[in-house]
Amino acid sequence: MSGAVLRVGNASGFYGDRFDAVREMLTGGPLDVLTGDYLAELTMLILGRDRLKNPDRGYATTFLRQLEDGLGLAVERGVRIVTNAGGLHPAGLADAVRELADRVGVPVRVAHVEGDDLLAGGDGARWGEGVLTANAYLGGGGIAACLRAGADVVVTGRVTDAALVSGAAAAHFGWGPQDLDALAGAVVAGHVLECGTQATGGNYSFFGAHDVRRPGFPLAEIAADGSAVITKHPGTGGAVTTGTVTAQLLYETAGARYPGPDVTARLDTVRLHEDGPDRVAIGGVRGEAPPPTLKAGLTRIGGWRNEVTFVLTGLDVDAKAHLVRDQMAAALAAAPKPPAEVRWTLARTDRDDADVQEEASALLRLVVRDTDPEAVGRVVSGAAVELALGSYPGFHVTAPPGKGAPYGVFEAVAVDAGEVTHTAVLPDGRHISIQPAPQSLELARLADPALPEPPAAALPTRRAPLGLVAGARSGDKGGSANVGVWARTEEAWRWLAHALTVETFRELLPETAGLPVDRHVLPGLRALNFVVEGLLGDGVAAQARFDPQAKAVGEWLRSRHMDIPEALL
Repeated sequence: MSGAVLRVGNASGFYGDRFDAVREMLTGGPLDVLTGDYLAELTMLILGRDRLKNPDRGYATTFLRQLEDGLGLAVERGVRIVTNAGGLHPAGLADAVRELADRVGVPVRVAHVEGDDLLAGGDGARWGEGVLTANAYLGGGGIAACLRAGADVVVTGRVTDAALVSGAAAAHFGWGPQDLDALAGAVVAGHVLECGTQATGGNYSFFGAHDVRRPGFPLAEIAADGSAVITKHPGTGGAVTTGTVTAQLLYETAGARYPGPDVTARLDTVRLHEDGPDRVAIGGVRGEAPPPTLKAGLTRIGGWRNEVTFVLTGLDVDAKAHLVRDQMAAALAAAPKPPAEVRWTLARTDRDDADVQEEASALLRLVVRDTDPEAVGRVVSGAAVELALGSYPGFHVTAPPGKGAPYGVFEAVAVDAGEVTHTAVLPDGRHISIQPAPQSLELARLADPALPEPPAAALPTRRAPLGLVAGARSGDKGGSANVGVWARTEEAWRWLAHALTVETFRELLPETAGLPVDRHVLPGLRALNFVVEGLLGDGVAAQARFDPQAKAVGEWLRSRHMDIPEALL
């Protein structure tokens, strides 16, 4: 790789993303590196269960199928591929890539990164009973070593999502651990790319402003100082604007310090500006030494769950809900082993005098959990079915009740960086040990900066949805959720920074009222980022709430009404 600018594209934001994206990115325009992010908290649990069935698996098999015609295109165009699709078995995927290369007649040099699997040494007891996977989030050092050794394809296990980009940039520009600002800039660019089309108009609050029926995947043009321009291939759908980039910058983050294994990027230093159509420049990013510990994700089977959704139609919805809850409670109490946890939620989706039956119906959801599958199986489904002819009028359920299913639990812990054997396995088979960052800095919350001048107090206001003046994006981190909110104009920011306090946030979203909520202020992005601890229980795999990954919490917030200055509307 050579040249003043490194062009890094993304072709996957999760395991199951658009299959044709690898071909689209390789044929849509020039690239130096193509990355693919296949891992998430839930994915690690899924791969862990795959590995139980077959020890030779544990990686994202979709990636191999994408390479069947993509590998030849990549070699022909001189594009290197870096992916975390190795999951729990990067060596196995690397071998599978070599076999595929032989089969399709495309010689490539394949390397992989290992050492993230904390169970590999047989020390499972350290992490607690029933742990299925335990993986440290590695940085980009191993990726950089593999690329410097001439690898055409680099496969990793659990690295940070942004490391796919920052590792490639470090190899290209020769950065070392002391180049904190440059590394931080590449980490920020990597964070923008990691979720694919979320940076090009997908899942965007103001989606009506662009054609997002098939958004193109993003790419970053990274310079030697770590600054970057986010763009996409010409002629692809979607859009790249300061708004779409801001939304992705806020996704699954917390405060001004964004920690990683190689560097802590200061999000409060990020500056964005339009650099032409579908081009947004990112500059000014400062970096600090990383924390002395690495994040590690643990997954385990938490127990068994079952779910029944009762449909309540027409009049007397509350009375109907009360009746069926009483009936189910009596049936479960009489069971030899009732479930340990029983949770009911009533969604009033019904409307008065509805023209469509579905619009006249509310949904009453029952979720049960227990460590014993028998306690959530026939005990629950049988009780629900037996009510079919002897409960509220119009009784029916959304789906036939079935057996219980296992659910997972995700837990994040910190491990000393020096305890993790981060290793690059080069194309020639040599093993290179990647040392932790030579300096570290304990992660501490920065004090919030000064707020902008508030708008005049006497301005007339009107009750209206917050989303008319602000965008939002939300996501999950274990059992917590973040909700990033940004203003589209400086005038709206002056109002938002003062109006949307933690107290107001809790009032607008009553589900958060009893939970710890922390507000972070990012004036450079005209944004507030709220972190809500415990909203998601034990994480996405536990399915503790209706929206288990908090994907739509931001849009719920935007739909809530506030007293907004009329001048902003």
